[in-house]
Amino acid sequence: MISKFLGRLKSILFKSGATSETPLKKEKKTIKSAKTKTKSKTKPKTKPKAKTANSKKNIETLTSLPGVGAKSAKALFEAGFKTKDAIIAADEKDLLAVSGVGINLVKKLKELK
Repeated sequence: MISKFLGRLKSILFKSGATSETPLKKEKKTIKSAKTKTKSKTKPKTKPKAKTANSKKNIETLTSLPGVGAKSAKALFEAGFKTKDAIIAADEKDLLAVSGVGINLVKKLKELK
């Protein structure tokens, strides 16, 4: 889509005596129609409630770790640390890469080893 737009822009810029307003308006309309087409093609997700309930349970179990609150548990879960054992066994660098997890929390978790 970008290559079409750039090609169209080049043809407009390098034509002599052509007005640039009309082709650009047409290009904007095609972009809008392309966006609406992609929205209608998306399929509705199936079983999102089961995954949400399961993830909430997992996040609640992560909060039982010392120093892990609701926000840091959610951040750890979304980063791929699904269980307590996965968090305890993880490398310090991997844990620090998660936003919302600081050095003090990592120290508390490493004391559990």
